[in-house]
Amino acid sequence: MIGTASIYSLTEDGSRAETAAWANFSAAKDGPEFCGSWLAILCMQIERVGGALLLLGPDGDGSYVPAAVWPHASRDMRYLSGTAERALNERRGVVVAADGSPTLTRDQRAYIGYPIEVSGVLHGAVVLDLAPAPEADLQRALRLLHWGSAWLLDQFRRRALEDRDTRLSRQALAMDLVATAIQEQRFASSALAIVNELAGRLQCDRVSIGLEKSGSAEVCAISHTATFDPKMNLARLIGEAMDEVLDLDMAIVYPPPDDDEIGAIAHGELAQHFRNIAVCSVPLLEDGQAIGVLTLERGSGAVFDVETVVLLMTVGGLLGPILGLKRDNERGMLQRGSTTLRNGAMTVFGSGHPGAKLIALVVFAVLLLCSVVNWTYRVSAKTVVEGAVQRIIAAPYDGYILQSMVRAGDTVQKGQLLAQLDDRELKLEQARVDSEREQLLRKQRQALATKERATVTVLAAQIDQADAALALVADKLSRASLVAPFDGLIVAGDLSQLLGTPVEQGKTLFQIARLNTYRVILEVDERDIAEAALGQEGELTLSGTPNEHMDFTVQQITPVSTTLDGRNFFRVEARLKSPSERIRPGMEGVGKIVVGDRKLIWIWTHTLMDWLRLSAWKWAP
Repeated sequence: MIGTASIYSLTEDGSRAETAAWANFSAAKDGPEFCGSWLAILCMQIERVGGALLLLGPDGDGSYVPAAVWPHASRDMRYLSGTAERALNERRGVVVAADGSPTLTRDQRAYIGYPIEVSGVLHGAVVLDLAPAPEADLQRALRLLHWGSAWLLDQFRRRALEDRDTRLSRQALAMDLVATAIQEQRFASSALAIVNELAGRLQCDRVSIGLEKSGSAEVCAISHTATFDPKMNLARLIGEAMDEVLDLDMAIVYPPPDDDEIGAIAHGELAQHFRNIAVCSVPLLEDGQAIGVLTLERGSGAVFDVETVVLLMTVGGLLGPILGLKRDNERGMLQRGSTTLRNGAMTVFGSGHPGAKLIALVVFAVLLLCSVVNWTYRVSAKTVVEGAVQRIIAAPYDGYILQSMVRAGDTVQKGQLLAQLDDRELKLEQARVDSEREQLLRKQRQALATKERATVTVLAAQIDQADAALALVADKLSRASLVAPFDGLIVAGDLSQLLGTPVEQGKTLFQIARLNTYRVILEVDERDIAEAALGQEGELTLSGTPNEHMDFTVQQITPVSTTLDGRNFFRVEARLKSPSERIRPGMEGVGKIVVGDRKLIWIWTHTLMDWLRLSAWKWAP
């Protein structure tokens, strides 16, 4: 509201100028008009203003440029740049003498600078050139400048809110499109839902999606069109426009904002064919590669601005992986394999990808080298070491364990006592049979005295029976002490926890193997048994001695397979040439039988090739 004549002392011309400025300020259509009218009103309110400059920014270079100049837009205001720079640097209102003196007197012109700052962000500065005035007038000018800057602050806040709302609406559109693409199960329905959604949200006459196939774009969906003929003129023109995007690998807008029509020939033809429509095409990206194109068309006069193009490029980056995944899921195994091979060939033989080409060259060189170089082929097998001579110490009769002197792992000498069975019952049996024999002998003597021949004969037989029983008991007593049959190692048996327990006749109590005489048992897989032969040599490494390699010679191949842990293997026996002193029966490891020289590539691939041959034979008619 304009103040009274007593306060502002306005002339009639000044009143008309201020009224016009207020009218322009109220009906400003753009930023420059708003800034110019605001600066004019500010200068008329403050009075004594000889010139004013409004700087806004920063621009792309970080500098602030003039947004409005008063009283004339053509007036050179560069002399106020120093004051503007100081206000921007200090971020506060400054008053500077026009002649640069450190103190400002009443008869000197003054430059007043004031920064425009919103939420800690500098948007520019206002600089006024004031005629000589008292200090109170300068303070009043600063206060009016401070209050007047609220209009600019409000304008900047409004723009920030509008920009935020625009970004949120774009993000909401992108998220809605992603949700639409995910909700649909099949690729065709997903693509059609996307183009229909885009056509409605962006006010487009037609939206199309095409995917790359054999180097060119194939139109897959057109908005508001359930089915279409790919050979019709419309699909052909849209496909050619999409090909331009794939060839240039960039978004294309027609008509172009900078009047640059290079590379947009097909887009121009599409636009002219449908009466000068606006066309925008952006690539659908997956892992940085264009797998398709999104093309939008609008009626005459509705061009695609920069913000819309940026939004569409974001949408293309989000929808590319989703549509690519849906398309790949609907492909058959052969199509997927051919696509993978084609992409690999393009990577190796096409332009770019120097790292992939180097890796392919190294792999080819290695394969070529393996195809010509011979190497020793060896059959690997799980190996167990056994004693060449082993004996079982079994229970000689039914009895009880009295004591045990050794257990598995102990080294024993020939004749050494291993365990003792309880012989008390045998001794009682021996005493009983001996007593019965004495009674029989007395009866025999009495029969001889009375000359009873029949009785003598019966008693003689009973005495022989008693003698046999005594001999059996004596034999069992002699075997109650279990001794080692030779020098060796106890490989099995521990009776220390079984003292006093009964044992049955024939039960294995100990297993003894001779020292320094071993045989190697190799479990050769049935797929490799054909390569094994008598007399072949090899090497053995045990888990207990991984740093030692012992040579062996194959002596026997068992012709019967054994199944263990779901695999079939043949038992191959071998003899160690020079066994290590640390070797013991029962130790396990890995043995390798030397078969002969083979090509390296055959050594590495023969198992797979044999499996493929067997599978092919299995499924062959």
